[in-house]
Amino acid sequence: MAIEVGDQEFDACVDEALDSIPDELAELIDNCVVLVEEEPPPGEDLFGYYDGVPLTERGGDYTGVLPDRILIFRGPHRRECGTLDELVDEIHITVVHEIAHHFGIDDEALHDLGYD
Repeated sequence: MAIEVGDQEFDACVDEALDSIPDELAELIDNCVVLVEEEPPPGEDLFGYYDGVPLTERGGDYTGVLPDRILIFRGPHRRECGTLDELVDEIHITVVHEIAHHFGIDDEALHDLGYD
């Protein structure tokens, strides 16, 4: 069932997912980078990961810090998806899910919204 897509094609799918974020929301993303890596840490079963301080938890002392990171993992997506359409959809869901964490939305709320 695994799809074979090159790194550049995968990265282009991530770019498309990011471009689909409404401008009103994209403008609110602050001090955050999106990176694509091949695999999650050993023992982790993840499509993506948010590493940072959500906007809802930042206070007046939030200054001079490294950017938050949203990591999108190629390997799990490739193994799970059998078609390019499935891959594009799953990448989009992952990107939205991780950006939601940047905005302070937790997994329970994401589940309620259908972004598991």
